[in-house]
Amino acid sequence: MKHALRTGLAAAVAATALAVAVSPAVAANAKPDQPAKVRYQLDTRASANPKQINTGAYNRARSILAQAGSYWAAKSHPIHGVSSVAVHYGTDILAESRDEFRALDASAPNKRSGMAMWHWEVIRKAAKLMGIEHW
Repeated sequence: MKHALRTGLAAAVAATALAVAVSPAVAANAKPDQPAKVRYQLDTRASANPKQINTGAYNRARSILAQAGSYWAAKSHPIHGVSSVAVHYGTDILAESRDEFRALDASAPNKRSGMAMWHWEVIRKAAKLMGIEHW
């Protein structure tokens, strides 16, 4: 009984000391007309992309990338039997195609993001078709 009482009192004292120590730090960041500053910002890139991609849009983007010379897109199979797929299918094919295009266009004279302009425009067109802004 004494041990439980001591433990409870020690926990209460520790909680009170913590509350007293934290209050001035929080109050220093807050102004009367503004909320306290947020220490960490959420990643807004995740919310920029849709959660699901229409299967038809994915297949059209895959076809565009394959016609532009992406081996990865050409060897991937068209998706069928479902109405939509997770966004990572689209981001993966875009990233792989981008890396391929950068390797192919290493000696190209006019580049944007490490690829020839026409490869860059193909990537943008495929991403826009799937509704993907960041990958």
